[in-house]
Amino acid sequence: MPIQHILVPTDFSPYAEQALTYAIGMAQTLKARLTLLHVIQELPLGAGEGLTAFPPAYLQELEANAQQGLQQALQRVHAAGLAGDSALIFGAPFNAIIETTRDKHVDLIIMGTQGRTGLAHLLVGSVAEKVVRLAPCPVLVTRSQSESSAV
Repeated sequence: MPIQHILVPTDFSPYAEQALTYAIGMAQTLKARLTLLHVIQELPLGAGEGLTAFPPAYLQELEANAQQGLQQALQRVHAAGLAGDSALIFGAPFNAIIETTRDKHVDLIIMGTQGRTGLAHLLVGSVAEKVVRLAPCPVLVTRSQSESSAV
């Protein structure tokens, strides 16, 4: 199955930057296009009844910063001679990644993982793990060099 379109979800962390670097190299080899995706998850400020969302000004700042980060990442894609676009979505990260994969007819997802284990993994969960289980296409998960050499 030829890979023509790669999705790279990013949270702008070093793990995501490493995944983007890997995706750019793979896309150059395969002559594939890249779509960069950032998901802003609205989290409640309170607990229990009367949950409130982040203040609108804060969400606008998050969105502006995310757009700027996506533009910088997209510049890397274009500088590598690749076609690409970006998307910014509000929602649950793993759901947004799966929906974008289907909507944009993505052939491969390349994403980073923080490699949490133990209690941190149990409490926070893993977006990458959920995407691997639910994605309609193959998923390549990159890990940091220090994590892979520690195994």
